Amino acid sequence: MKPGKNDIKVTILISGDELVQLKRHAWMMDEAFGLDARIEKYQGTRPIGFYRWDLDCLIDVIDSALADKKEYPNKNAPEYISLQNLLDRLKGIYQNIYNQG
Repeated sequence: MKPGKNDIKVTILISGDELVQLKRHAWMMDEAFGLDARIEKYQGTRPIGFYRWDLDCLIDVIDSALADKKEYPNKNAPEYISLQNLLDRLKGIYQNIYNQG
């Protein structure tokens, strides 16, 4: 999907445990126009840019992964907490940028 002139690109720095956990679930984004490959290549040293549809996909994938009791049986585990923190951050950014009007 090509961005239009009114599409807003948001840059976000994702690093550390958040990035490790996100990469663990990148395969779930395989039909998102190369988002999975971008996440896999991303090193977390500079901010990465996302459009609204990218954030929609990321939020849905993370939400689905966190709901999977096989992936995250313990909600107090550091891995779960890292991914939950990323989800909360992405939802906050999404809300601030796209739900203003």
